[in-house]
Amino acid sequence: MPPPDSSQASKRDGVAVVTDSTSYLPPSLFERWGIEQVDLYVGWGDVRLPEHEYELESFYARLRDSTDLPSTSQPSVGDFLACFEPLAAAGRDVVSVHIASGLSGTCESAREAARAIAEKGLPGRVEVVDGQTGAGGLGCLAIGAARAAERGRDLDGVVDAIRRTREGLDMWFCLDTLEYLRRGGRIGAAQALVGTALKIKPILTFGTEITPVGRVRTRRRAMQTMVGYLHELQERGAEEWFIQHAQSAGDAEALVAEGTAILGSEPLFCTQVGPVLGAHLGSGMLVGGTGCSA
Repeated sequence: MPPPDSSQASKRDGVAVVTDSTSYLPPSLFERWGIEQVDLYVGWGDVRLPEHEYELESFYARLRDSTDLPSTSQPSVGDFLACFEPLAAAGRDVVSVHIASGLSGTCESAREAARAIAEKGLPGRVEVVDGQTGAGGLGCLAIGAARAAERGRDLDGVVDAIRRTREGLDMWFCLDTLEYLRRGGRIGAAQALVGTALKIKPILTFGTEITPVGRVRTRRRAMQTMVGYLHELQERGAEEWFIQHAQSAGDAEALVAEGTAILGSEPLFCTQVGPVLGAHLGSGMLVGGTGCSA
């Protein structure tokens, strides 16, 4: 880690990195890398709140008990302008990387805000990047961008760092059910599994769309499959990895212990997935992946 003064100067003067709330990085990493965050929204009925305003235990309890799914929506153009404008007015270029455009309109809102910044003639430029992923994968892209910015890379160099990080990204997750994806209309290629969804625990990847890569019949087999992926990461020489979950802290801790033993290092982060992705994937989800060190 560079000396504090060097890091702080980078955060003040270098390319600014912005992402959205669906990365679910821990606050310590947002602070360490100086990454700005813009919230997506979640709501039931007429009540719509920024994602960070929900208490996770209460949200997931309501999700389990409610007959209606909550709605989710991207940040407004105004939300992005409130983030971009002070940075661009101070002369800082901005790279804003977001959840896959095939899953959310977040990128388009950010691009509209970037066009508005350009029309204002502010000295800083804004470049929006479709991350083509979400959750911890998006977090890896934001960290990769922030590392490049701290090394003094210009706007194009930071965008290139995101591209290279994306090429090395590998993320997989298991669900207790496909029901939330099906009801929320985000099921994509996983539609092929719906006929047996009540009897399986699907294993999927998270890219431009949610894609199935396997299926098992019990939670125990799902955990064994996730551990198998950790062994694959070790064989490929993965250096940094992460675990995320939704209301499965015990299983996540077990995967952290397994992964630490297999890979010889603790995960870069282990966090709980918040309401936006939770609304579409349900509780019981486990996520694992690598790619932050590209």
